[in-house]
Amino acid sequence: MSQALIPMTLEERLCDEAHRLGFDRVGIASAEPADGFDRLREWLDADYAGEMHYMHKHAEARRDPHSIYPKVRAVVMVALNYFAGGPSGGIARYARGQDYHAVIRERLKMLGAWLREQVPDAWGRPCVDTAPLLERDFARRAGLGWFGKNTMLIDKRLGSWFVLGALLVDVPFTPSAPFTARHCGTCTRCLDACPTGAFVAPYVLDARRCISYWTIELKRPLDDESRTHLDHWLLGCDICQEVCPWNRRTPLAKVLTPRPDLEQIDAVELLGLDADAFKTRFSGTAFYPRPGRPVLLRNAALLLGNTGDRAVLPALRKAMQDLEPMIADAAAWAIRRLERDKTSE
Repeated sequence: MSQALIPMTLEERLCDEAHRLGFDRVGIASAEPADGFDRLREWLDADYAGEMHYMHKHAEARRDPHSIYPKVRAVVMVALNYFAGGPSGGIARYARGQDYHAVIRERLKMLGAWLREQVPDAWGRPCVDTAPLLERDFARRAGLGWFGKNTMLIDKRLGSWFVLGALLVDVPFTPSAPFTARHCGTCTRCLDACPTGAFVAPYVLDARRCISYWTIELKRPLDDESRTHLDHWLLGCDICQEVCPWNRRTPLAKVLTPRPDLEQIDAVELLGLDADAFKTRFSGTAFYPRPGRPVLLRNAALLLGNTGDRAVLPALRKAMQDLEPMIADAAAWAIRRLERDKTSE
């Protein structure tokens, strides 16, 4: 029998359908407990999660995907490229377009519907970040890549410029071959480039030192040291990815493409948005509802305070009257910093 006449397996047809739906990579992992659960426990015990209390609250559930769906037989892992090229503009590249949670979830639902057409009564639960699943572990198990020293999952073609999603299914799929090699070698560019020293060791991130954590996860005023080390980042940080050799040839994204109004955001303009205007502008993006207006405007005020540009003082003085204490506090700090810089000239 010729190769062309060999019928495709259900697993192969599932992968074809996932690609048709726009996913860049797809693989199938067994639904056994997560390989990296003990490492997660060590990370939490070291307090590297900072104030991400939800990581502790749902830690035990992350041990086994059966905690999410008791009948799960396999975990279908997908990856979606978000690389758009060009400078970051102070906004992590994943956040410069439509909220990837909604994009991936909708396509996973479509993949689940396709599966039910092939296997009557099959059921699948889409998971995108919010469920207690160690997605990177299952992605590696599904053959999608290896863990880089910056803790990102890396694929030879996509680099690390992609986000993950999972479809937990009750179909006993044959798993894909897991990714067992590591291709970082002796390279430490990601570790060396981090301006805040957030990597305490290869493959270990102390979130409390990470710019992404400060600008997204931390829901209180930043301390003085953090305020002066934001570099130019308004939301997130891509530095450890920008220097990675595996990210040199990542193709441009076809689904998660950037919105022109999110490629560069003026901090002064951002400070002028009230709650309704903020929601109108950023609804459906990674800016809203999380991390939201208080955090983003706090970040904007701090960045302006670090510019040395006294022309922004009127915007900061107005922001100092904001009803959100965190925004007012950041604006007051920025004003003091700019005025202090002036007197020291």
